[in-house]
Amino acid sequence: MPMQSEGSCLVHPAEAPTRERLLFLNEGVPEGGMRRRTEGVSRVPWRISPEPFPLRAQTVARLEQLGHDLLAFYRAANHLYLGAVHGRLPDWVRDYFERGKTERVRELGSLRRYRTQVPRILRPDLMALEDGSLRATELDAVPGGFGSLAAFSRRYAALGFDLVGGGDGLVRGLADMFRDVAPGDAPTVAMVVSDESADYRAEMGWMADALREVGLNAHLIYPHDVRLDGDALTFEAEGRRQTADVVYRFLELHDLPNVPKIDLVIYAMKHRLARVTPPFKSYLEEKLLFALYRHPELEGFWRGELGAEVFERLLEVFAETWVLDARPIPPSAAVCPPLVTAGKVIRRWKDLYGLSQKQRRLVVKPSGFSELAWGSRGVTIGHDVPGDAWDAEVRRALSSFDRTPYVLQHFYESRRVPVHYFDFEADETRQMDGRARVSPFYYVIGDEAVLAGVLVTVVPSPNKVIHGTPEAVLAPAMI
Repeated sequence: MPMQSEGSCLVHPAEAPTRERLLFLNEGVPEGGMRRRTEGVSRVPWRISPEPFPLRAQTVARLEQLGHDLLAFYRAANHLYLGAVHGRLPDWVRDYFERGKTERVRELGSLRRYRTQVPRILRPDLMALEDGSLRATELDAVPGGFGSLAAFSRRYAALGFDLVGGGDGLVRGLADMFRDVAPGDAPTVAMVVSDESADYRAEMGWMADALREVGLNAHLIYPHDVRLDGDALTFEAEGRRQTADVVYRFLELHDLPNVPKIDLVIYAMKHRLARVTPPFKSYLEEKLLFALYRHPELEGFWRGELGAEVFERLLEVFAETWVLDARPIPPSAAVCPPLVTAGKVIRRWKDLYGLSQKQRRLVVKPSGFSELAWGSRGVTIGHDVPGDAWDAEVRRALSSFDRTPYVLQHFYESRRVPVHYFDFEADETRQMDGRARVSPFYYVIGDEAVLAGVLVTVVPSPNKVIHGTPEAVLAPAMI
């Protein structure tokens, strides 16, 4: 039976020939990505599965609860920074958040005008551990991937699969989020993607097109497209000048000096000519937030802000994290909270040198505000490199403290899972033994964090880093 066009009544997944199904899925996804595939007919830089990744109903319920907890966490993190700025909390907290930041970024993060604002798209990266638990190793407040996931989701849903968030939840939820950001039912949205983030432009363009399909006037633009016309931030689209009510900022804050006309966007935001999301708050984009969450001196703050139940739930989810603070530790003190790896107690950072491979089951990565802080670029996994390379990386991380603080985490190994993918070159479906990362996407709408979809990334089991590489299988999650 031939495959029909998207939106019509398609064959049931069980009846669809695998090759025909995979070609249908492949054709619905915007081309491009972090690493473009060159072989075969695949449009994306990863492997495509003939079916979504299954999650148990109780796992989906846990993910829905996690969204509410993360929203509470981000709001508390806002209070943490502002409390440190105004002297109500220890000054070293502010020092961590502002270390290496430019004066402009610090000033933007402290603006009273949007002091309560938090990112509107939240995505944790969760390792699915052998004991069934989920462990967050990162939180991304400016995440990519939701455009490609939305395109994939539409196609899988058209095949009859019951997806987490629904087949169009990522598109309609995003439209609702933008309507919540700006007053009125029909805001004009400018999705601004920087040159540094150009690999994501294709999926963002697809998302802008999809938003217009559901009634939202959204457009993908380059930063240099914006203009200030009197009391309006404008851009050219569909043959006419349009006024931006909302700017979606898909650019990294460390890259601000290189973004054309960003001054106009900031001016418009300061003078309430346009709303900007996510807000220019570098402290909400730092991995060291996990370290501050577990710091004994701040436990009372977090418990007071979140309540005991939310605090304990997040304590189980957030990865143990330490800031690689290069300043001397007094003889009467030690690394805090205690760090033990394979029986080795780390009291000083110099104790990280000369570790055995078993003791090096640790991860070092930049906290944020760096060109290396996204896409797994700056990640070093201790037991995946020789001992001398590990020592050199620790040394480099410590020497970078004044410019870009680095964090240290235990290495969390996801459980092994089987997954199918289609080999376009061999023209056949194959099975891979892999390890999975679960990345739920939440939209903040009003006082709720709505679970709009879940991306599952599976890499071959020997791989240490779980990322969207050419050998990885990426698929939405289904119940």
